[in-house]
Amino acid sequence: MAARLLAQRLNADLSDHITPTLPCSCGGQARYAGRRDKCFQTVLGELCLCRAYYHCPRCGHGVCPRDCTLGMSDTSLSPALVRMVGAVGATVSFQEGSSILRELAGVDVDPKRVERAAERLGVEIAEDEKALAQPIDPRPLAPTLYMAVDGTGVPMHRSELVGRHGKQPDGSAKTREAKLCAIWTAEARDEQGRPVRDPGSVSYTAAIETAASPDASPKSSPFAERVLREAYRRRFDHTQRRVLLGDGAPWIWKLAEIHLPDAIQIVDLFHAKQRLSDIAKAVYGPTSHLATAWARRRHAELDQGHIDKILKALSRLASRSHEARNGIVYIQTNRHRMQYPSFRAQDLCISSAVIEAGCKIVVGARFKRAGMHWTTAGANAILALRSSRLSGRFEDFWERRSRPQAA
Repeated sequence: MAARLLAQRLNADLSDHITPTLPCSCGGQARYAGRRDKCFQTVLGELCLCRAYYHCPRCGHGVCPRDCTLGMSDTSLSPALVRMVGAVGATVSFQEGSSILRELAGVDVDPKRVERAAERLGVEIAEDEKALAQPIDPRPLAPTLYMAVDGTGVPMHRSELVGRHGKQPDGSAKTREAKLCAIWTAEARDEQGRPVRDPGSVSYTAAIETAASPDASPKSSPFAERVLREAYRRRFDHTQRRVLLGDGAPWIWKLAEIHLPDAIQIVDLFHAKQRLSDIAKAVYGPTSHLATAWARRRHAELDQGHIDKILKALSRLASRSHEARNGIVYIQTNRHRMQYPSFRAQDLCISSAVIEAGCKIVVGARFKRAGMHWTTAGANAILALRSSRLSGRFEDFWERRSRPQAA
């Protein structure tokens, strides 16, 4: 009933027939060509409108000024319904999203339309994110900002994996890596006085894109540009101390050395200990008491900053273990990033739990459910949408999106 009343009110208003002609985006003049009917889906139900229609003979494009005024240009969904679709599409599968809209709002949007509308909104958010040209974090700048980057696999359609090498026995791939960047503050302290993440301080940005730049190319990789945009938004360069946490992957440190050269680099303590535990299991067996005892001693030495003792212990195993030889390279390469007593003395976080949790929250919980297979474009759109919502930025985006625009 509300939809019918609203439609009657709008259809009685002929003021959208403004002038005989309107400027077209192609540079020509669109001429009034009568009124056209179209039915829109809204949170009130179906809304059938008769709108003034202008047609440009130069480019063949047509426009209805009322659609632009109501925020329904090039779509059959109302803005409020688009927002609902974005909320469910970012959170659950498109099938579940369709069911939730029907159950909670009484609105029927089939799963495919949920998918298309949510992905379209994600594309808008991704474009808006690239276009932002000023810092947008309204909070007072903390003395220390933490950044971490990591990657996790997203199951893909076969067509997206042609020619890609992976971890399957035959060398094929089932996933592509979504790379994630998180920035947060940790001014709060736990009961032991250790720094912990401040609630509401984490922001995310993520996409399936490369972090590698061609040799000798002055252009940054797509993911490096993403990281730099997030750093700019969070005023990373303006804080007193900048810290980059990673799992030890070489691409992370290469990115840092090129783009964040003054950041303190720290290998996540858990990953360093896990690496030593894996070496112990490879040498002594996964259930061996010797493996457990060896790993515990190495963990204690790592906590105490005795890197040379760890290297000495690994060298004794190097002749019989490929994993131990790789471990020596790993420790030697990252030893300046493993000065944990010094980092603790500076009151710094030495754990990348935030990015680990981010991989599960941003990517895993939405993209790795049973039976899901993604296209790169679809995954990147939903990653943008989900990151925006989880970072508390969706409201600002929606405000910018809702500003009146000329037809």
